Order: sequence, then C-alpha cells, then structure tokens
Amino acid sequence: MPILYPSGGLIYHLRAWRWRRALWAPFHDQVRRWLTDWRPASAHLVLVGPSGGYALTRPFLDRFSRITVLEPDPLARLILRRRFPATAFTWAHAPWLASPVGCTRLAAAWPDAAFLFCNLLGQQLVGESPGFDRRAWLASLPRALSGVCWASWHDLASSGRPPDHRAPLAMATAAPLETVLQHYWRSGELEIHDHDCAGLCPESPRQYGIWQLTPGRCHLVEWLAHEPRAA
Repeated sequence: MPILYPSGGLIYHLRAWRWRRALWAPFHDQVRRWLTDWRPASAHLVLVGPSGGYALTRPFLDRFSRITVLEPDPLARLILRRRFPATAFTWAHAPWLASPVGCTRLAAAWPDAAFLFCNLLGQQLVGESPGFDRRAWLASLPRALSGVCWASWHDLASSGRPPDHRAPLAMATAAPLETVLQHYWRSGELEIHDHDCAGLCPESPRQYGIWQLTPGRCHLVEWLAHEPRAA
C-alpha cells in the first residue's frame, strides 16, 4: 500500500492520531454498539481491512479464540499489534480479493470463520484492476459469502456539508440512497461522493450512522450483518 494512499496509509493514521478521541468518538461508540450486538457462532474471526483497529475494542476481540487479519498496510499492522498486545493475531494476505472471484476465494480460504469488513467495501481496494467494477464486485459478495457469517460497516456517501442531525437510523430493508440522505440532510443542495455501496443485500436489515472524519468532511455509514440459513 502506498504510504500516502488517500483512504489508508500514513494520511489516515495521522487523522486517527488527531481526531479519534474527539471527532471520531461518537461514531466509534456507534460501531461498538453494532459489534456488541453482532454474535456470530464461529470462534474464528477474519478481520478484513481493519487498519489500526481504531474502531475495535478488546471486549469484542476477546470473544474469539482465533483472529485472522487481512491488512495490507504494514503501519496499520504495527498499530493494531500495539493497540491490542494481548491478542494473538494471525496475519494473512489476500492479494486476489479485488478480483471478480475474490469474495468466493475469501469464503473458501476460511470456511469456518466469521468475516468482519472494517469500513472496507466503500474504499479503493488494493489490487484493483484499471477496469475494476465495484458494483459488480459487491453484487457478487452476498452469494459468495451466503454460507458464512459476515458483517460490514462501510461508507455509502461523504460530503463537506454537515448533516442536519446525527441520530442513528435503522431500516428493515434497503432504501434508495436519496431517501437515506434526505433523512440526515433535510433541505438545500447537497454535493456528495457516492461510495457505490448502496443497495447491498437489499432485503436485509441495516443501520446507519454519521462519521465526522475531519472538521470539513462527514461520511454516511451503513452497517449490515448476515447469518447463513440453518440447514
């Protein structure tokens, strides 16, 4: 991963150092509640793109007897180890994740695991080809991971305009992105960056929250969790 990669690397870690105890704290508290309520049956957790684990907590990690980490950023791995020195992480690599069959290979590589995508799905993936189609890749994810437990928090949209309110929102199924945006930004013009994650698992319940990334940039974030159907 390049050291100045815009959605990770040194820039992100500097932001975390500056803002995680202030601007980021309300959103991290929301993530903590999501993770507290997520109870996969597996004792093996695969963290996909956790960066330095800034939104993770020791009580959550302690629920698993084995934790595999897929994180290409070497600085992030160092920070994660230092933040959780008592946790025995197993480090693995998945350079094929951004391929058209990446999600299928992910499930096949760790069939006993529960997977947690840590604000990864709406970001540029390491190994993306020049013609990478994020929407097609995301469309393959539910079927590829249908037989395992997985959960994700991910960016739906980001904007330089502050929302009109920040209360969490829960919905039984997916709604159009415009509908969710109108819940948080009630009136006026709104310029956004679309992270191409809207409509993932459309029939599944979901929750939303606001992450104030910097004083001038906020993100609309979605939480989803999937449990395989009993045989």
